[in-house]
Amino acid sequence: MNTDKLLRWTLVAALPLLAGCADRSIFEAPGDASFGEANRQTMMAQVIDPEPEYDGEMVTSGEHAADAVERYRTDTVKQPDSIRTTDVGEGSGPN
Repeated sequence: MNTDKLLRWTLVAALPLLAGCADRSIFEAPGDASFGEANRQTMMAQVIDPEPEYDGEMVTSGEHAADAVERYRTDTVKQPDSIRTTDVGEGSGPN
């Protein structure tokens, strides 16, 4: 009988400690207006042009793919042209 009382009082005493562990912020809407901005920026960076238009006809064939695989296996891969996607120091931004 005494162990039951001791257990009950221990549990009653532990309840306020457990309540201190609860974090209400996970149940509330974020207060910061920029919450999730990094995710949105990453998603926008991945979508450069959803409907690209190419000059001429796109050539796709099994022969081209086989040639590319053979060049990869023999370590004679064609080096791509360098493409510059950003210019440092140019553009507009907050002043």
